[in-house]
Amino acid sequence: MIEALLINAAVLVLGMVVLWRIAVRIGDVSFIDAVWGGGMAVLALASWAQVFGDNGKRADLIAAMAAIWGARLAWHLFTRWRAHGEDPRYAKMLGKARAQGRYGAAALKVVFAPQAVLLFITCLPAQMGILARGEVASVGALAASGAVLWLIGMVFEAVGDAQLNRFRADPANKGRVLDSGLWRYTRHPNYFGDACVWWGIWLAAAEAGPWVAIISAIGPVFLTFTLTRWSGKPLLEKDMAARRPGYSEYVQRTSGFVPWWPKRG
Repeated sequence: MIEALLINAAVLVLGMVVLWRIAVRIGDVSFIDAVWGGGMAVLALASWAQVFGDNGKRADLIAAMAAIWGARLAWHLFTRWRAHGEDPRYAKMLGKARAQGRYGAAALKVVFAPQAVLLFITCLPAQMGILARGEVASVGALAASGAVLWLIGMVFEAVGDAQLNRFRADPANKGRVLDSGLWRYTRHPNYFGDACVWWGIWLAAAEAGPWVAIISAIGPVFLTFTLTRWSGKPLLEKDMAARRPGYSEYVQRTSGFVPWWPKRG
């Protein structure tokens, strides 16, 4: 398995170097958000290709879950980037380096290199679950439970993104806060969906044995921490509170992550 993981790492590094050069050429690193999902799909499929013919139904299931999730998210974020252009977060992050002529080096150091490491770690459940062979090749109760959790996550993520896109497309909603649909029950249905997807993939991978479960747990643990405590919910909500009147009231009545009925005001 170690050799296969090293091959995956080499594929990831090569891909990131190519994408970094493209980012430097166009002067925009914002498409890295789309690479997050797409890169995990690539790692899952690279793992699956290395055990093709000896992978079993569980590995097929994990590969499919990771690839479907990654492809959907990558397309969603890529089309958003194409529609809206450079993300203000990255423009601010690299603004000083751009002015000083250090854009390329800064983009590699601050964006692409860290993203490669974190992407690889987060995707460990899919990689290890696919590459582990022998103990349980079929889909058991644990993997089936993981598939159900994955499906719940996909619904929350895809429906939540679609509702937000529809809301933003209506000029009458400019400056307003989306508080209907799934957004009535959680302020971040897409983030909640992400967490469910990767805890579901981890459950399926855990069926390969305790050592796979223990080592790969770092992936969904890190992802959940990122979404709820680090660069996901905290930064987004800070920005929303500053830009959108009524967002503070929305925060007071709506669950921050796990869906729940809104509080009555």
